[in-house]
Amino acid sequence: MNKRLIAKGMIAVLLAANAPAFAQHGHDRAQERRDDRREYRDERREDRREYRDERREERRDMRDDRRDDRRDYRDARRGAGPRHDLYRGQRLPATYHHKQYVVDNWRAHRLSAPPRGYHWVQVGNDYVLAAIATGIIASVLLGN
Repeated sequence: MNKRLIAKGMIAVLLAANAPAFAQHGHDRAQERRDDRREYRDERREDRREYRDERREERRDMRDDRRDDRRDYRDARRGAGPRHDLYRGQRLPATYHHKQYVVDNWRAHRLSAPPRGYHWVQVGNDYVLAAIATGIIASVLLGN
């Protein structure tokens, strides 16, 4: 029985001496798993950034295409005025701010009633609805 007790004691001492090595090995593996997860997260984050950048570039390209389409359409259509260069959103030239160009009898010209703060201005054969205060063109009606 003494021999068994001594043998069990020796095994216990040997296991106790090697326990930190086993614990360290387990710690190293856990650290490696954490590092792997961190690398995987970083890769996914980078993939998402690349995807967002690609989407952003696509949207920018689409906006540029739409702008180009509007420019092409604008060049193809005729603007108001003698030179056909007055479009909605532009400012009415200062020469048309005089009373002689303002259309007071808009019914006789078959125009709708101007909203408050706006008036109709005759520019050549065309009519422009412009803001009284700023001169910004709100609408364009082309004549013959």
